[in-house]
Amino acid sequence: MTGMGVVSPVGNEVIPFWRSLCEGRSGIRVIDRFDTSQLPVRIAGLAQECAPQDLSAKDVRRHDLYSIYAMVAADRAWAEAGIDLNRENPQRCGAVIGSGIGGLWTIEEQMTKFVQGGPRRVSPLMVPKVLTNMAAGDVAIRLGLQGPNKAVVSACASSNQSIGEAMSIIRSGYADVMLAGGAEAPVVPFGLSGFAQMKALSCRNNEPERASRPFDKDRDGFVMGEGAGILVMESEAHARSRGAQIIGEVAGHGETCDAYHVTAPRPDASGAVTAMLSALQDAGLPPAAVDYFNAHGTSTKYNDSAEALALRKVFGDDMPLVSSTKSMTGHLLGAAGAIEAVACLLAIRDGVVPPNINYDTPDPECVINVVANEARTAEVRVAMSNSLGFGGHNSSVILKKYE
Repeated sequence: MTGMGVVSPVGNEVIPFWRSLCEGRSGIRVIDRFDTSQLPVRIAGLAQECAPQDLSAKDVRRHDLYSIYAMVAADRAWAEAGIDLNRENPQRCGAVIGSGIGGLWTIEEQMTKFVQGGPRRVSPLMVPKVLTNMAAGDVAIRLGLQGPNKAVVSACASSNQSIGEAMSIIRSGYADVMLAGGAEAPVVPFGLSGFAQMKALSCRNNEPERASRPFDKDRDGFVMGEGAGILVMESEAHARSRGAQIIGEVAGHGETCDAYHVTAPRPDASGAVTAMLSALQDAGLPPAAVDYFNAHGTSTKYNDSAEALALRKVFGDDMPLVSSTKSMTGHLLGAAGAIEAVACLLAIRDGVVPPNINYDTPDPECVINVVANEARTAEVRVAMSNSLGFGGHNSSVILKKYE
């Protein structure tokens, strides 16, 4: 890992993002972008408005918001990595950028125009703007990356799996440099309505900063968030040959499918357990080597209890420090795994574990080593991050201090 970029509810650059997490500051607030008076949920983790500085207002309108977020995060990650494409073979530089939903802003906008004005009101840009692969395509076009390019679409596991896929591409020798991560912009009336009808979202509209409370007994659902996380990944030989500042190492990845239910996890957490053990095996590490675990921790009843069970089965008495940064960012769906991987890398770099805020009443079904409400100083040499998605997708990635 040689570069990181984020767009998030708690900051659109790595430094403010990390400061907010370490200070336990929530980015969840009342939605002010559109009328929510008819919606049961009126809160979300909203990112600050942003767009690449060299794009005109007209150019910005040619992209869905989720793709704009991906380009901003990719620009910053690429700049931090300091790669000069004029000195690289562009066909050995690629991107894997996932999304759970893709261009939902455009879907809602264009469907409204179609219903109100008929087919001729639909934009000719509608299709390329809504495609879930377009963030990966837009980033490649913008940076000139001609190597492997794809989008992983596996709901909330998308960007965690994207990191694993990018690692596999580099390991296999198909590329020297890969951008990996995810982007999401689902906070629109249509999206909120769908998740609210599933009873998946928190309805703490009067106290938004306290609404996301992973592993707390009084949790009542997740809070939708938006943004992007992009990481620059290189083979060790390539990074060292150009004298890059190496942030950390991707050590292992594992993934499974519950094959059980479209939204609910397996009650015995066996799918998540196998993914986590596969990641440890891939990294050649025992469970006791993990110092910090960034949980999927969505603040929903069944997800949190199943993941806590998986942690107990995998780690037993060697339980690492655990927190869910979704308590501050909300749930960025397909982008969640990537910004949580950034949080893991920063925890490794700075020796600070971000807190799980709003942890007031421990749930007896979630007995794990939660870093409650305040950050903790600790040596972190190995961090692990889970992403679990609708459809039964389980993905786990392991990050290490580079030595």
